[in-house]
Formats: sequence, C-alpha cells, structure tokens
Amino acid sequence: MSHHPVVLMPPGAVVLDLGRPWVDPGTPWSIGRYDEDRVIYTQALFAGQRTVHVGIDLGGPAGVAVHAFADGHVLHAGFNPAAGDYGHVVVTEHRIDGRPLWALHGHLSAASLTRSPVGRRFVAGEVLGWLGEPSENGGWPPHVHFQLSVERPETHDLPGAVARAEREEALRRYPDPRSVLGPLY
Repeated sequence: MSHHPVVLMPPGAVVLDLGRPWVDPGTPWSIGRYDEDRVIYTQALFAGQRTVHVGIDLGGPAGVAVHAFADGHVLHAGFNPAAGDYGHVVVTEHRIDGRPLWALHGHLSAASLTRSPVGRRFVAGEVLGWLGEPSENGGWPPHVHFQLSVERPETHDLPGAVARAEREEALRRYPDPRSVLGPLY
C-alpha cells in the first residue's frame, strides 16, 4: 500500500546516529532512527533509563508542514510541557487493511492544535500541523517524532523512548514507522 510522506524531505537528508553524543549534522533535514539506543536522553523525563527510541524523527526547519500518511481522524491533541517531552502533539487514527492503527505526531507548533483539533477528519496528504520551534516543542531542534501504535492511546501521549528491559514488548506495540513511511534509511 502506498502512503503519503509525513514530511516532504529533500534528497540528501542526513541519517543521524544518536547512539553517540550529539553532533550537529549541519543541515536541518535529518532522520532519527527507530529502535535506536540513544545516549542523548539526559532530561529527568527519561530517568536515565528510557533510551530506546520507538519512533522515527523527521527533522527540518521550523514551520515545515507535517502531512497525514493516510486517511483518518484526530483522536487526541494536546500539550506535554516537560523539558524534553513532545510539546504539542496530534494523535491520529487510521484503518489500514481493515485494521485500526494510530500515529503520534510530536514536537509540533502550537498552531498545529488549532489546525487539527480532536475529531477533525482528513485525507492522505492533508497538512496536520507544522514542525515547532524549540520553545514550543519540548526544547528540541525542529522535527516531528512519528510513532505508530497498534494499541489505542488513551491520551495525547505515548512513550517515545522505553527502557532496554521493555524493548521487545514496546517494538510489538509500536511497530516500525517505515511500514508506512517507506525505506528512509
């Protein structure tokens, strides 16, 4: 099945290695990998233990559009204010091959919640929101954390990073986003 890109990435986006100390890639266009054990999570939110990333990060300049990968509706939208958290989030619900699938879009701009309130219906390719500035996205360089879930989220939050001991179960609940994004790396 063909899906719309979540972010229209230019050729040559840098695939980051966040299992090592942060190195500025020299471009805002970047891809952060799924199932990567990251050393960059030093905020209290991660308690020094939640290091395995269970989404894909698509980086670009603040204000770049974030698109729906498939038809669906907004299930949850909200704001997670802690340092290192998602900031503004939109969680969408989709039906893929007759089965429900949910997607979390984190680190968005505040205007994204006005664009995509709970209940909004959309088609593949429609703009859901925009990459947020660090001041509104949890303090990160502009990017969207895109994460799938096979379990219905109860709120506008999912654990974007889990402890190593939780890795296997988390990978079952939060499948590889490349299943809808395509082979980004």
